[in-house]
Amino acid sequence: MIKAWISAFRPRTLPLALACISMGGFMAAANNTFNGTVVGLCVLTTLFLQILSNLANDYGDSKHGADSVHREGPKRAVQAGYIQADHMKKGMLVFSILSLLSGLVLLWVAFGTEGMLLALLFLGLGLASIWAAINYTAGDKPYGYAGLGDIFVFVFFGLIGVLGTYFLQTQEFNYLVILPALVCGFFSTAVLNVNNIRDINSDKLAGKNSIPVRIGPKAARVYHLILLSGGVLSAILYVTLNFYSWWQWLFILAVPLLLINGVNVWRKQTSQELDPYLKQMAISTLLFVLLFGIGQVV
Repeated sequence: MIKAWISAFRPRTLPLALACISMGGFMAAANNTFNGTVVGLCVLTTLFLQILSNLANDYGDSKHGADSVHREGPKRAVQAGYIQADHMKKGMLVFSILSLLSGLVLLWVAFGTEGMLLALLFLGLGLASIWAAINYTAGDKPYGYAGLGDIFVFVFFGLIGVLGTYFLQTQEFNYLVILPALVCGFFSTAVLNVNNIRDINSDKLAGKNSIPVRIGPKAARVYHLILLSGGVLSAILYVTLNFYSWWQWLFILAVPLLLINGVNVWRKQTSQELDPYLKQMAISTLLFVLLFGIGQVV
């Protein structure tokens, strides 16, 4: 049972949660305003939200038919009968509560009693994140089935994840940090895109109109290359506009991993062949962020 729950958490997707928070932490460190407690609580809250999203995805895809005998990707816990649907719903409730509690502690540490209005604003973003995590596939009208998942991943794992982490430490907005946020947004969306290309046939049968289902497998692969290019170009633009050390180009060392991902997603056709590149893309994203961030603070 424990093994089934750990599998349902989908550990290979969790580097995305670490990536966007790490990016926000590095940007604050480059501004000499790094707060380890705030970053640690951001990591904890985001991990809870990511696990909540994965559990809701497991439950929702089983409920709406995307996880069926036609699914070619790894079997999910509810679909395979490892976890009963009502137990999965309880798991979703637990991680919703954990996300909320962790988020409240984070806001208390970041703002105390003096920044009540800002705390309420971020509380609203936190509640929106919980809603988005659940309703991606588990709601009555799941937005993931309408092809809107890419937008939400881009916003929450890119813009909100990075800019929010940065602001919680610095209490200020820096427009240049939008570019590192775009890096995480593009790459996180690329992870989702690999997943959706892999599942394109079963999603089409279930009426899950992901971007690859809508535009077709070839165009989805072109879209994937655009996402990878967008992330790299955002990093290049940031360093170009904010150059002060050659160490800032350290992230270039991770670009070959992205090239490997792009080439193989373009060439591989079967779900079994594509599946390893979902994990590879998630890990490549985290490594890119770490190298990029280290280069900004050395």
